[in-house]
Parts: sequence; structure tokens; C-alpha cells
Amino acid sequence: MSVSIHRKIGRLNRLRQRKIESRAAELIAEKMSLRDLRKARKLTQARVAKVLGVTQDSISRLEKRSDLLLSTLRKTVQAMGGDVRIVAEFRDRAPVVLSHLSDDAQPKSSRRRARPMPERRVSVGR
Repeated sequence: MSVSIHRKIGRLNRLRQRKIESRAAELIAEKMSLRDLRKARKLTQARVAKVLGVTQDSISRLEKRSDLLLSTLRKTVQAMGGDVRIVAEFRDRAPVVLSHLSDDAQPKSSRRRARPMPERRVSVGR
């Protein structure tokens, strides 16, 4: 006779059950699609679309894409109340959080400032 995982977990003490639930949530959170993330945040496509100023259909198409601009990803996640961090992982060193990957992420001091145009003297014929 087989025993379901829910029944087996139900037999454990409360502390152990909470630890299992917590770890399961961590594992699930490690890898999510945009759709999964939106649903986990209990948001509808229509709500995210409204925040971004696009149509619900645009969000549906965005969630199905396998390749998108970093700025699009950042705006979409921000519309869900989050932020995007890109982490580079290497075998021989600790992970590195990458910064300044788009205009949105650049500090104000590094942005180009418009210089005022110099005044030109115009000669007027006699």
C-alpha cells in the first residue's frame, strides 16, 4: 500500500512540517517564469498591463517569450512590486551582482549632461 506525501508530512511534528514548507517555498522561488512570478504575487495580466500602460494581450505575449530586453524585464518586475538583479556565477569565485546594465540603472553622475550651446555672433550686413 502506498502512502501519499501529504499523509507522510502530516505525521511529522509541526516544527518539521514548517521547515519542509519553508524549504519547498525556497526551492520553488529559485526558478520561476514571469507568469509564475505574476501568479505567485496574486496579480492578473490586466493589473500588470494597467501599471505598465499596455494591453493585457501584450502581457500574455511577453510571458510566452523566451528572449526579451533587460529593460522590459526590469519594468515588468517593477510593475509587480519587485526589482531585477543580474548575478554572474562562476565556479572559482563567489557570485557577482552586475550593475549599470541599462540607462535605468546608471547613477545620475555618470549620465551625459547636455551642454549649453555657445552663443554665436552673427554679422549683420551694413
